[in-house]
Amino acid sequence: MAQAEQGQPAPDFTLLAADGEKVSLQQFRGKKVVLYFYPKDMTPSCTQEACDFRDYNSQIRELNAEVVGISPDDLKSHGKFSAKHELPFVLLSDPDHEVCELYGVWQLKKMYGKEYMGVVRSTFIIDENGMIARAWRKVRVKNHVNEVLEALKEL
Repeated sequence: MAQAEQGQPAPDFTLLAADGEKVSLQQFRGKKVVLYFYPKDMTPSCTQEACDFRDYNSQIRELNAEVVGISPDDLKSHGKFSAKHELPFVLLSDPDHEVCELYGVWQLKKMYGKEYMGVVRSTFIIDENGMIARAWRKVRVKNHVNEVLEALKEL
């Protein structure tokens, strides 16, 4: 499976947000995008990651960047998750994991001896021209938001 890599054009997409609006990567041209893929709403690590991005959202915006989260969860789940944690950024639903596959984050995973397909937690910084400036795969949530902030400052 092909993977989106640093230095390549970011694969474009259009997905639905929790409010039913269509959101395209194209809409963010002229700004940086912190595009993060996560496995599931309301789980401990995914909640921590979303809340970290929420807590640092103003600093991210000061660096001319917008946060966008993507998971296979449905719009209703995203709506509840976003409202419960007061997320100031958009969460997009990728139920058929088409965008996850474009970015190479839909992969075979193992847990408790069972194999299944799922999202490998990953983050991409896409620059103002639509190029992938940074890519993190198999993200560990602790301190990840700080890595992202430092990378944004360097761009």
